[in-house]
Amino acid sequence: MDIAGREEAVAIEAAAGGDAAAFGRLVERYQEAAFRAAYLIVRDAGEAEDVVQEAFVRAYRQLHTFRLGEPFRPWLLRIVQNQALNTVRSRNRRRGLFGRVAFFAPRSGEGPHAEVAAAGEAEQVLAAIAELSPDDRAILHLRYFLELPEREIAAAIGRPPGTVKSRLHRAGERLRNVIERKYPHLRERGDG
Repeated sequence: MDIAGREEAVAIEAAAGGDAAAFGRLVERYQEAAFRAAYLIVRDAGEAEDVVQEAFVRAYRQLHTFRLGEPFRPWLLRIVQNQALNTVRSRNRRRGLFGRVAFFAPRSGEGPHAEVAAAGEAEQVLAAIAELSPDDRAILHLRYFLELPEREIAAAIGRPPGTVKSRLHRAGERLRNVIERKYPHLRERGDG
């Protein structure tokens, strides 16, 4: 275990013993990743902040269930993801519709026209992802937006790595179907 891993283990053990300052160090370390994970699912900054806050409260209460020696980030992200998915499901039940479309403008060195075109394509890809189920969106976001390896995704969603592979494959197929149906020009660019 490296120094950062030992420091994390000490902080987790202290936090499990009631040391709020030790848990605060964990919050500082993982707050940004937790927010990004929540935002990619709930698609609203205010809701993402609420999700993260609730997820950290739940994580603190559930620290006694955390197995020392295991990576903390996937364990925490599973809590964040579950809370975010619950938020989306609750919102969908209340409103009967999906979350707002997010806009991620990519940085491009090809000038403003290329950047505007790329931003439009990125918005269309995000709109296609938004048409998928919350579970499909979550697994695609964990893999491609947060760039988690499959083993961390497996830990984050509480499923075996083989299940992650098959869920990623099926979610990718469903995304391709949406793109081919609604945004065929994106598929053509990807083939070139």
